[in-house]
Amino acid sequence: MIDVAVFNAHPAHRIPRAGVIAAIRRVAEGERRRRAAVTVVFVGNRTSARMNRMFLGHRGGTDVISFPLGEGRMIEGEVYVNLDRARTQARAYGVRFADEVCRLVVHGTLHLFGYDDRTVALERHMKRREDRYVAVLAPGRGNRRI
Repeated sequence: MIDVAVFNAHPAHRIPRAGVIAAIRRVAEGERRRRAAVTVVFVGNRTSARMNRMFLGHRGGTDVISFPLGEGRMIEGEVYVNLDRARTQARAYGVRFADEVCRLVVHGTLHLFGYDDRTVALERHMKRREDRYVAVLAPGRGNRRI
């Protein structure tokens, strides 16, 4: 069973829950994960920067932070997506805001499923997986899933 909870904690933006749930379930299916509990929280720059400093010791905000909470066969964790950063990145990359949000949700979920991007080789491997899911979930302008 893949349980997904979505919380809109951003002061202005609201992301529809159904698309987020579908995206996480698609990634879980593709990664052959049958048991997971994932919570996605949409936040802004201020909250992201505070969390980045408190939990990772980094200055400034980031686009997505994942916290694995369990080990073993049952994957449990939280993904915090910074919607302010997603909007900025969408403009910079020339993609729709919804597509960038989708990419960040997928990226954070892959971290929960054990992917790492701390080295160039690991980052390349993770990016290939991420691109594969995003191509299906957010194939451009016609997609309104997230």
